[in-house]
Amino acid sequence: MSKRSTSVALFLVGATAFALAGCREETVDAQAFPDLQSCLDATGSGSLFSEDDCRKGFEEAQALNAETAPRYDSLEVCEAQYGEGNCGSEQQVTGGGMGSIFMPLLAGYLMGNMLGGGRGFGAQPLHRTADGRFTNPAGTASYANNTGKGKVGAGAFAKAPTTIGKPPLTKATAAQRGGFGSSATRSTSGVRSMGG
Repeated sequence: MSKRSTSVALFLVGATAFALAGCREETVDAQAFPDLQSCLDATGSGSLFSEDDCRKGFEEAQALNAETAPRYDSLEVCEAQYGEGNCGSEQQVTGGGMGSIFMPLLAGYLMGNMLGGGRGFGAQPLHRTADGRFTNPAGTASYANNTGKGKVGAGAFAKAPTTIGKPPLTKATAAQRGGFGSSATRSTSGVRSMGG
């Protein structure tokens, strides 16, 4: 008896590519994982990714997180965006930097098959938000959870601008940025689960 996947649907909220009327963004097969071990455990027959892909994707997500995750001038401002316990010092998150700058902790990663069945893939770090959802570093995509398979817009894998060396966000600049969920909840499109 084969083991059925209990993948939970990923829900994409407010991706900017869907804002253009009549335009549809190219979608790719994607899967989200809370950690490297979850990805490794999911490899095998019917999997989108190999063990090597899992490792490379996790490393890519960690590197992107260190380079592109928002940086804040206080733990309080960071946790207002990401929730209590979901932020750490820049030193804790990246292994370097300053102890007075705070960033969201890596809460999983999203991998996508970028070549339509080929060997290429993209990866993005995921952060937990204050409302319990998950988002990419740019805050342009929001997901209900950090597990499951689905189709997502290829734009979800666009690299966010680097935040290294930029002034950290303050309470005022974070409010100007709009936070996560202020405009993202206005348009919602579901990404259906792909059962296995």
